[in-house]
Amino acid sequence: MKLFPSLPSVSSRAFAFLVACAALIFCPTSRAADAKPIRVLIWDEQQPEQKQAYGDKFLGETIAAYLEKQGGFVVKTVNFDSPDQGLDDATLDAADVLIWWGHKQHDRVTPEGTERVVRHVLDGKLGLLALHSAHWSRPFMRLMLERAKADAPGMVPAAERATAKLDLTLPPPKRALVKPDAVLTPYLEKIEGGYRLIPPACVFPFVRADGAPSHLTTLLPEHPIAKGIPATWDIPQTEMYGAPFHVPAPDAVIFEERWDKGEHFPSGCAWQVGKGRVFYFRPGHETFPVFLQTEPLRIVENAARWLAQP
Repeated sequence: MKLFPSLPSVSSRAFAFLVACAALIFCPTSRAADAKPIRVLIWDEQQPEQKQAYGDKFLGETIAAYLEKQGGFVVKTVNFDSPDQGLDDATLDAADVLIWWGHKQHDRVTPEGTERVVRHVLDGKLGLLALHSAHWSRPFMRLMLERAKADAPGMVPAAERATAKLDLTLPPPKRALVKPDAVLTPYLEKIEGGYRLIPPACVFPFVRADGAPSHLTTLLPEHPIAKGIPATWDIPQTEMYGAPFHVPAPDAVIFEERWDKGEHFPSGCAWQVGKGRVFYFRPGHETFPVFLQTEPLRIVENAARWLAQP
C-alpha cells in the first residue's frame, strides 16, 4: 500500500535549483550577508605624537584600516581640517557610529558641532565610542551631563520627589583633575526648596603616563562588546588613570583595569543616553601602540557593532 501519492519526476538539475532557492529563503546566513554595512565615522585630533607609535598612519587611520578589513563596515575619517570639522549634519546623518579620539585640543571642537553630535545620539541616530582621553571631549562631557540630568529625579530622596524643586541648569564643569577625597560627581546639592545637580566632572584623581603595563579583567564576558576577549589580558604599555571615575553610574562595566602599583579603573563603561548608546574605553595614549594590539582593536570592532544597534 502506498502511503503517499506518486510525485512527478524532477530532473537532477531542476532539483538542485529548487534546493538553492529554498536555502536563499530560509538560511539565516544569506539574510545576514545582505545586511547593510555599519557606517563608522572616526574623528581624530591627529596629534603628531601619534606617529611615534603608529608609523606612517595617525591613530584614527590605524583603527579605520583595521575595521575596513573586518567586513561589514564602511569607514570615513575626519579631523579639524574637514569641512565643519567633519561634524556637519550631512556627515553625521551618513554615520551609525562615531569613534572619537581627542586629547590636547578639546576646546578647538566647535560648540555647534558638539551639539549636532549630542542631538544625533539623543535621537538614536548615532552611537558614540569615546577612546582614552576623550573622557574630556566636548561630546562625551555633554552626553554625560544629559545622562546625569535623566538620572537626577531618581537621586532625590523618595519622600521628597513629589514636592522638591530640582535645578538642572548648571553648565558642564571646567576640565580639572579632582582630589582623591572629592565628592563623586554627579550628585545633588541641597538648596532651599530642593536640590541642584552638580554635573559629572568626567575625570579621575590620578594619572601617570610612564607606560607601565596594565592588567585587564573581562567582567561581563557575555556582553557583545566582550565577544572573543579573554577573561584576563595585559597591555604592555599604557597610561594609567586611577579611579574613581566621575561619571554617571554606567549601565554596564565590561572591563576592569589594574596596575602593579595598586591603581584600578572601570575601563569599559556603557550607557544608554536618550535613545542612543555611549561606550567609553579607557586604554590608550598616543605614544603607546595600544591600537596595534589584538584585544583593543577587537573591542573597538565589537563596540562599533553594538553601538550601531537601535
